[in-house]
Amino acid sequence: MPLHPQARDYVAQFLPGSDDEGLAGLDLAAIQEMRASDPIAVHRGPLTKLPFVRDEVAEGVPIRIYRADPGDAPLPVLVYFHGGGWVFGSVKRNDAIGRDLAIRTGAVVVSVDYRLAPEHPFPAAADDAWTVVRDLFARPAFYQSNGSVAVIGDSAGANLAAVAAWQARDAGLRLAHQVLVYPVLDAAMDTPSYTANAKGYGLDAADMAWFVSRYAGDVDPAEPRLSPLRLPDVSGLAPATVVTAEYDVLRDEGERYAARLADAGVPAELRRYDGAIHGFFVLPGLFDQAVEARDYVARRLREHL
Repeated sequence: MPLHPQARDYVAQFLPGSDDEGLAGLDLAAIQEMRASDPIAVHRGPLTKLPFVRDEVAEGVPIRIYRADPGDAPLPVLVYFHGGGWVFGSVKRNDAIGRDLAIRTGAVVVSVDYRLAPEHPFPAAADDAWTVVRDLFARPAFYQSNGSVAVIGDSAGANLAAVAAWQARDAGLRLAHQVLVYPVLDAAMDTPSYTANAKGYGLDAADMAWFVSRYAGDVDPAEPRLSPLRLPDVSGLAPATVVTAEYDVLRDEGERYAARLADAGVPAELRRYDGAIHGFFVLPGLFDQAVEARDYVARRLREHL
């Protein structure tokens, strides 16, 4: 379908012109400056007051724990990994969605401040993600967990969620669910959606290549901790919900992964948001589809948690 009117307005208002060089040429100082600012913070949603929000550390990895339930009974736990190409993003920047997920799902939400590239290249972010998931199973009482654990991430965060999901399977730890929102799943970057949506829809193909190079460097694109789509065996993985956006370079790899899971007997549900662009899920102040997608994801999580 045509680009959604709200997506069209976003492209016109917030995206650079056709002569912009994108992220190419940014040095570390410029990256750090960009991390310190958030020009669209107001559109990330309200910072709803919760009875429990606390910063903690999971085996050296900073986390923020959210709980909307005022009691102290054990609850399911949802681990959230933010997006940002492994280079940008933080728990602070994604505070609004952490609170919103806690309210929508009724679960304890653990938002992970994993290390960022290029200062901390692959596999630092993946290692941090796995550390937190492993700690949840090792210390359920610390998290007020009832033992039911799911993972969720968007974009590069969904890459970390997918990697943690197969590491949990291989370690014999049972995840209740995995939610992958427009996930990065294949560093080859050679799908048709990379050609069709190469520029002008929020995440350019050239910028995605820049993100991968900052994070992965010369790592083999077929390495499963970088490209979960290349995992030889996906059987036995946690049930999955995969969300994609029509006008997104990452669309095809997300949809291929959902198909691979289903073919391997893993309960997997795919939902594509037609007319949508990359990043819509974290901007409910700009996109009605963000609210629709969060309602859908929360319903799926409640069913499995």
